[in-house]
Amino acid sequence: MLRRLAAEAIGTAFLLIAVVGSGIMAETLADGNVALALMANSTATGFALYVLITALGPVSGAHFNPAVTIAFTLMRQITPAMALAYVITQILAGIAGVWITHAMFAQDIIQASTTARNGTGLWIAEIVATFGLLFAIMGGLKQAPAQVPALVGAYIAGAYWFTASTSFANPAVTIARGFTDTFAGIDPTHIAAYIAAQIVGAVIAAFSLPRLFSA
Repeated sequence: MLRRLAAEAIGTAFLLIAVVGSGIMAETLADGNVALALMANSTATGFALYVLITALGPVSGAHFNPAVTIAFTLMRQITPAMALAYVITQILAGIAGVWITHAMFAQDIIQASTTARNGTGLWIAEIVATFGLLFAIMGGLKQAPAQVPALVGAYIAGAYWFTASTSFANPAVTIARGFTDTFAGIDPTHIAAYIAAQIVGAVIAAFSLPRLFSA
């Protein structure tokens, strides 16, 4: 259990370091070009996910995401007690990752985002993004297990661009991004709706995808 939780903590913290750190760097270097900044942000995140899932998947399953943990709990592939420990670890590690990133870039450690991310279209996007993430994971596990790290990294990098919300698809990431007033931030008052949408996507995936990939 301790090894698994350590893997989830390290993986989730580094995921937030990748998301927030590349966002800060991209915004600094892109000179106001938001498309270029998003390209850098999405690419760095996709690459980081490939590395983290490859390295830590054999230890904990490399969830780094309460939505993934919830889906696998509903499919009875992880116990509720372990799932709760995973989710708490992911949330705390995500916030720690944000604070570490702020320290690296000589910013105030404690921040609250002022970036508005609200509206029906964005909520629908988070349902789609989360379902799509689980589609990539479950389909990969069924068809090509060794390719799951690449599939997840590629999916998230792409979903930054084809979802209106830029594909948070992760409650721990969403909460942690409320603690940074940088390129990757989200207004804390908008977090609950994002998480609700993500859980809806995870539940739909948990009950539909096992049937799709049952053969």
